[in-house]
Amino acid sequence: MNIRLAERDLATQFGEFRELLYYNGQRESVALVMGDVSGREDVLCRVHSHCIGAHVFNSIECTCREEMAAAQAMIQHAGEGVVIWLDQEGKGNGHLALIESIKYKKDVGQAQAYVRAGFAADARDYRPAAEILADLGVRSIRLISNSETKADDLRRASIVISGLAN
Repeated sequence: MNIRLAERDLATQFGEFRELLYYNGQRESVALVMGDVSGREDVLCRVHSHCIGAHVFNSIECTCREEMAAAQAMIQHAGEGVVIWLDQEGKGNGHLALIESIKYKKDVGQAQAYVRAGFAADARDYRPAAEILADLGVRSIRLISNSETKADDLRRASIVISGLAN
């Protein structure tokens, strides 16, 4: 179960967000919240997994950094929304899996590259996102993504998705 540990106001290039830190006994998760989302339906929401290559090292090999910026810009334009950042590098397999899978990626795609490297195609767990949205009082989201697979995975974690926004 995720417990809210701390929060603060966070000024970003996309406006002022409230940053909330959660911890489930093993991993930290962060929610960036703009506006009052409690009790709301159809809240814009990006569920984003950690990507050290893009977010720390400015890698051009993936689009994670651009996806995060686009989500924050959409939320800024709407005046409210949530970004949930989950510590799930390498589709939940970790950074070693990401590094080991790179040699297979161009031949078989990202998910199968993990499998060829000996890891799960996708080991992400979206229950922390569901718990965070419940803590925030969000009733349903418009998921900032173009991935129906991700939407289905989030629904299996009990997140009510009213549609995709991208």
